[in-house]
Amino acid sequence: MCLAIPGKVQHWIDRDPLMSRAIVSFEGVASEVHMACVTEAKIGDYVMVHAGVAIGIVDADRAEATLADLRAAGKIRDEEQT
Repeated sequence: MCLAIPGKVQHWIDRDPLMSRAIVSFEGVASEVHMACVTEAKIGDYVMVHAGVAIGIVDADRAEATLADLRAAGKIRDEEQT
């Protein structure tokens, strides 16, 4: 079983179709993510990320619900607590 975590696109680094990269925020922790599978993502969109690769765009309500479930399970902390 694979696990993908929702993150919010902060800004694009490179939009090359094969090597596109963006900075994605995971509850306040920014990381560079490979974006070739989701080149249509816009700043502010949530993307599902597995092993440093964005594998799909997810709507904000679904992303927030997933993050809330992870917080409730103690797997992530609120941004204010970090």
